[in-house]
Amino acid sequence: MRIFVSTGEVSGDLQGGLLVQALYREAEKQHLSLQVEGLGGEKMRSNGANIIADTTAIGSVGLLESLPFIIPTWQIQKKAKQYLENNLPDVIVLIDYLGPNLTIASYLKKKYPKIPIIWYISPQFWVWTPRKQDLDRLIAVTDKLLAIFPEEAKFYQEKGLNSTYVGHPLVDRMKNAPKREIAREKLGIKEEEKMILLLPASRQQELKYLLPVMLETAQKIQKIMPLAKFFLPISLPKYREKIEKLINQYDVKINLFEGETLDVLAGADLAITKSGTVNLELGLLKIPQVVIYKVNPFTISIARKILRFSIPFMSPVNLVLMEEIVPELLQEKATSQNIFNLSLELLFNLDQQEKLKLNYEKMIQTLDNGVDSVSDKVAQEILQINNSF
Repeated sequence: MRIFVSTGEVSGDLQGGLLVQALYREAEKQHLSLQVEGLGGEKMRSNGANIIADTTAIGSVGLLESLPFIIPTWQIQKKAKQYLENNLPDVIVLIDYLGPNLTIASYLKKKYPKIPIIWYISPQFWVWTPRKQDLDRLIAVTDKLLAIFPEEAKFYQEKGLNSTYVGHPLVDRMKNAPKREIAREKLGIKEEEKMILLLPASRQQELKYLLPVMLETAQKIQKIMPLAKFFLPISLPKYREKIEKLINQYDVKINLFEGETLDVLAGADLAITKSGTVNLELGLLKIPQVVIYKVNPFTISIARKILRFSIPFMSPVNLVLMEEIVPELLQEKATSQNIFNLSLELLFNLDQQEKLKLNYEKMIQTLDNGVDSVSDKVAQEILQINNSF
């Protein structure tokens, strides 16, 4: 059986890696011969997928921000189409990555309508108002949608799409997280010291718009907490040089970390973080966090004035229950002073910490659908669809 998995960016590769691992595990149980290939990165490759093109560094949010990626994305799409023509899969699995995946799926559905297409971890159309043509295209090309949020499954079911809530795969991943004490001991952090994470980027544009304000905030915190230890996990090795150059512009000591991110997340007292998958990882570990996001001012202006862009929340943690569990600062609100104030509140206000802990518990209960392994359940759904299509 041949399965083609298509995803992009660091978070997509993380989810893809978990899925590829589960697919091979489930295929072995069922005595199936399996080959997984597709678009992704090192996480997928290390778990046994044949990667046609690396898409981890090709991604953006916004209008101007997407311009540098138009040609690379087009080249990868062309390569993927040619490969698929010569190596027709039994099933296509799409993970997020809206634009490229819609293009590939539309092409395949038109030319090879009998190949089932599964969308796993769909674009967040259920949160923000999508362009009608994009939503219509997604529904037209998708034979089954595997939802990781309850509201996501409900949204697509109401649109008439075959959608199943499977739970969130990060619940599985957190089972491998080290204990707080072990993580801190490995990092050399004493119990009385405060460990603060800066999590600015899985995309190039985020280094430009998010890292400087995070470093400004770290300066403010360090002035009143000189013993605080700051750590910054590097999502892609190619970002290291740019990160080091930015850090050198600020009077603050930052420990750069390369390796399994769970090893550093688990020991933190606070994270100042971009909006994204990492928010859920922190939430599942019950780490206090301040979530921020900024794009080019022109992009946000067009989005608000012309596209009428509006979202209830941006962090996946808050989207689970559709209520503010962790504080969010979007665009002009994401100032170093605002981040600083919220950081101190989460570090030292015991009532706030207790409230956050209780809300995290509610979030975790909602995400955990009671199965032993979400990834295994997803793998079973994918392997079964070929028999029923």
